[in-house]
Amino acid sequence: MKILFCTDGSQISFNALKNISCWVREAVIDVICVADLTFLPSEITVAEFSASCPDIAQSILNYAQEEINRLNLTCNEKIRYCGNAVESILEQAQKKDYDLILMGSHGKKGLQKWLGSVSGEIIHSSKISDYISKVQNNCERMLVTTDGTNCSSGIIKEILPSINLENKEIYICMVNEEPDFLFLDGMVDTNWLLDIERRQQIFASKAVDEIKEIFACYNANIVETSIMSGIPAQKIIDFANSRKIDLIVMGSRNKSQLDRFLSGSVSKRTIENVQSDVWLARCKN
Repeated sequence: MKILFCTDGSQISFNALKNISCWVREAVIDVICVADLTFLPSEITVAEFSASCPDIAQSILNYAQEEINRLNLTCNEKIRYCGNAVESILEQAQKKDYDLILMGSHGKKGLQKWLGSVSGEIIHSSKISDYISKVQNNCERMLVTTDGTNCSSGIIKEILPSINLENKEIYICMVNEEPDFLFLDGMVDTNWLLDIERRQQIFASKAVDEIKEIFACYNANIVETSIMSGIPAQKIIDFANSRKIDLIVMGSRNKSQLDRFLSGSVSKRTIENVQSDVWLARCKN
């Protein structure tokens, strides 16, 4: 697995590195550090800061290399940029065939969300899978979500060969949207609604069983499976928090930026409201 690790030298970014080292095997990591000049205080000139950029970035990259080696991963390339962090990371991501972009997130809430964040903008713009981490955790419990599509099962088949499942607990869930949420007005026949719910349950059972079968091939320890009804993002958030999940694996289709802006997504809301790491795996098709 080829990973682009984004670090600003913060503990949060290195928490992400430590966490993912418990989940992946034989990963090759490129490290990128960006000195973002757009956040300079007015009393510091660009020229003054630019002169110190190479030394600061190189120190961070050298430390990152030491940490990667200590975690028994492979450090391939150390990359430093001076400029806009989001643009620099996306530019580097396009240069190589990375499997994953690894980032730490401060988990900002309220007004701070409107101000944006590097990790949030990367998730919004990137077509590469992302791993987002906020705190160092036990790296023991994984929640795999499915919506019953080929996207969900496909990403699991793709990433499982690279995942270390030893001493891990696996949870699988699917959320059916309640039929009542599908209609804005009008009367709907009760029997018709019951039939919809029955069909949803059958579909969800097949979807969860498919994920279970994939994990069974790797002798994984499946602790719990769950089929829920309600608002998908909220149900996933509640499930993850109640089980103290360490990592949530979610599939994501590469929608246009306009689609993402207008409709939002289950993954976006989940990332913003859980302390768990989130592996947002992009469907290639």
